[in-house]
Amino acid sequence: MDTIEAIKTRRSIRRYKPDPVDDKVLAAVLDAARWAPSWANTQCWRFIIIKDQNTKVELAAALAAGNPATKAVLSAPIVIVACAELNKSGYHSDKPSTVKKEWYMFDVGLAMQNLSLAAHTFGLGTVNIGLFDIEKVESLLKIPPGYTVVEMTPLGYRDTEGRNPGRKELGEMVYKEKFGENYPLQAV
Repeated sequence: MDTIEAIKTRRSIRRYKPDPVDDKVLAAVLDAARWAPSWANTQCWRFIIIKDQNTKVELAAALAAGNPATKAVLSAPIVIVACAELNKSGYHSDKPSTVKKEWYMFDVGLAMQNLSLAAHTFGLGTVNIGLFDIEKVESLLKIPPGYTVVEMTPLGYRDTEGRNPGRKELGEMVYKEKFGENYPLQAV
């Protein structure tokens, strides 16, 4: 599968088979995340691999009520919790470099996109989860000061195909020279 095909066919998966994921495949998926670009190559991301069912039950309990990914956390053979080291990404000489200050959300997002695309090429599914009680998750996983949990994703073999949610046309989001000036491009 080439990169463009992986980008266009990856879907959010919320139903998983119980089949275990081999550690070599897991390592390949995490290695893809490791190669994501980051602010000044700070590589602020850290990943916690959860296989223990009791821990997954506690993670699921930390999700917001009605979160459609709750069953996925419980059924996937692995849950990956993505964390970030604070005060690194977006900083120079221990000071924020821009008005945006921390860039860890951006950097972890890039790493998780790589992870999701690599998982997809191995026939695995993922779904980005961000709606949860962060204090509960950080306590459960013993996150030390100077780090924070950013998101989590189940990882496993798909039990269903995800739906294609569609996308806006390029003309709705791409402008020429100034915001709002249509750039008439057509998707290929």
